[in-house]
Amino acid sequence: MGAQYQISVIPGDGVGREVVQVGIQVAEVLSRRHGFGLELVEYPWSCEWYASNGKMMPDDALESLAETDAIYLGAVGYPGVPDHVSLWGLLLPIRQAFDQYVNLRPIRSLKGIPTPLDPRKAPDLDILLVRENTEGEYVGIGGRCHQGTPNELATQTTVFTRRGVDRIVRYAFEQARSRSGRLASATKSNAMQYTSVMWDEVVEEVAREYPDVVVTSYLIDALAARFISSPETLDVVVASNLFGDILADIGAVLMGSMGMAASANLNPAGTSPSLFEPVHGSAPDIAGRGMANPIGAVWSLAMMFDHLGEWEASRHVREAIDLVASEGPHTADLGGKARTEEVGAAIVEAIGG
Repeated sequence: MGAQYQISVIPGDGVGREVVQVGIQVAEVLSRRHGFGLELVEYPWSCEWYASNGKMMPDDALESLAETDAIYLGAVGYPGVPDHVSLWGLLLPIRQAFDQYVNLRPIRSLKGIPTPLDPRKAPDLDILLVRENTEGEYVGIGGRCHQGTPNELATQTTVFTRRGVDRIVRYAFEQARSRSGRLASATKSNAMQYTSVMWDEVVEEVAREYPDVVVTSYLIDALAARFISSPETLDVVVASNLFGDILADIGAVLMGSMGMAASANLNPAGTSPSLFEPVHGSAPDIAGRGMANPIGAVWSLAMMFDHLGEWEASRHVREAIDLVASEGPHTADLGGKARTEEVGAAIVEAIGG
């Protein structure tokens, strides 16, 4: 028997529960095929749990998660619970407490999946988005006063540290070095003269240590346009928390559907567990109807196996995704009529389970 892994599973809300169930089936097949052990520990934390308990997860949740090798999350969010409550009650505290400062979003075209791009212009979309994940625009510093009056005031403070920028930029340079040797950096330094200018300066300093990597700095609005007009010119992209979040959703749509979007929230040092999740949200409008696309959740699983060092298992997942993308079945978001479990079964069959 190979390595043993304990994985915390948080199915969450809406379609998160449906796609995570597919991911669990795939993980169990891979465990048997590749000879490693999996102990899946499921937690019910969700907006439904919030409705009964007044919080998204218990006070000792982080202590429980810290004991596991990785975290597999479906989605959180549901009508009746404000989005900022669900996000700040679960996902963002996990990212920050476990120093998951790297958010990886693969953006890759798959044969057989229609996209809004002209295939003659961008036949091989392959971008790796590296997003800073623990500071920047999402640190949660700010406040409101005089609420509900004409004098109401709201502030939201962005925090960039040299340490935080340096480490995410270095990670992106390493990724670029291992791929095409091209790196794009996104800021808004013409208008944000403090945080973005510091980011640009750090990129310039780190670039001196990577003479084999060609760096291009873009203003975020210009880079967002380039994602659509000339995505084939991009390879590795590094951006702050907010800018990376926006670019990632553009990239997912370019792939053909938000249901394809996978992500990894990484603690590269391994001092705490990393978290893996599809980023399509809980989609309450289709929850319970068997329409959710499980590919993003399964792709996130492949990223988890990469992080754990189970590279053959990850390779089998990616090959299975490519096969099902090419030959079907497809869910409605990709123009098909298959149910979530049908696509999951096809992926399992492609793996050889």
